[in-house]
Amino acid sequence: MSPDAVARHPVPPKRILVTGGSGFIGSHLSRRLLAEGHDVLVVDNFYSSSRHNVVDLLDEPRFELMRHDVTFPLYVEVDQIFHLACPASPVFYQRDPVQTTKTCVHGSINMLGLAKRLGAPILLASTSEVYGDPVSHPQSESYWGNVNPIGIRSCYDEGKRCAETLFFDYFRQHALPIKVARIFNTYGPNMLPNDGRVVSSFIVQALRGEPLTVFGDGTQTRSFCYIDDMVDGLIRLMNSPAEVTGPVNLGNPAEFSVLELAEQVRALVGTGSQVDYRPLPSDDPVRRRPDIERARQLLGWEPVTPLDDGLKRTVEYFRQALAV
Repeated sequence: MSPDAVARHPVPPKRILVTGGSGFIGSHLSRRLLAEGHDVLVVDNFYSSSRHNVVDLLDEPRFELMRHDVTFPLYVEVDQIFHLACPASPVFYQRDPVQTTKTCVHGSINMLGLAKRLGAPILLASTSEVYGDPVSHPQSESYWGNVNPIGIRSCYDEGKRCAETLFFDYFRQHALPIKVARIFNTYGPNMLPNDGRVVSSFIVQALRGEPLTVFGDGTQTRSFCYIDDMVDGLIRLMNSPAEVTGPVNLGNPAEFSVLELAEQVRALVGTGSQVDYRPLPSDDPVRRRPDIERARQLLGWEPVTPLDDGLKRTVEYFRQALAV
């Protein structure tokens, strides 16, 4: 099946489990799946997410919300599993690093065990952080990474690397249908104002008239993918042919420095906020940009939302959320 056919081919209604489904990406993914006619079971322990993100869905008859920690086994009946459960910003994953590692490892073992029992396809939301502070640029899926195994970010970076290992071992040992997505910086409505991510931090600080906190000299680069594009990529990957296991990079290949992002946010908000420079955190990547050729070829996917358009929507969301 061609990538275009993957995008066009209607998928029969399914019962779909989304772990971490009340989080930023998970809540958008759940809405999209409901809009496509599926039944959606969201499982979340709300450690780094907000029930508010999905509270308006509780009256939807095809939506179910379950409070559960994936480090414990789960016994449900579903047709597909999107495994997103894990704190994904340094503020949250460094708060309890041992629990973060357990979520990556024990959580993946439990969800893989569930998928094996059901014979259900399972998708892992992995991360660009598996590449560490890369010496290869842009980052392609064949690059093995440059990761510090004992640093303050290791609970997340190495936790996700181990999760990928588990997924591929279940694929080889048990012929389990797996998909692995390596997600690069994603932004949009439903981000938490205190998650420490650069887009949300800049917007919240600008709206409050506070200085914009830039770590290092601001020349470090990132790529920013709008949430609607990311959700489209995740769904295309899940519904791709069985032989497409991944890993597949999902992100926007347009590269911006942190200072360039700060200037765009200041212009959109219309603030005179200054820049407050702080020391660069340990193991913070200097450059980050995905090579998405594999996603283009296998999924017919690439992001279509320009940064300026996505930032406008995100600023408006935070303006209403903060009532400023």
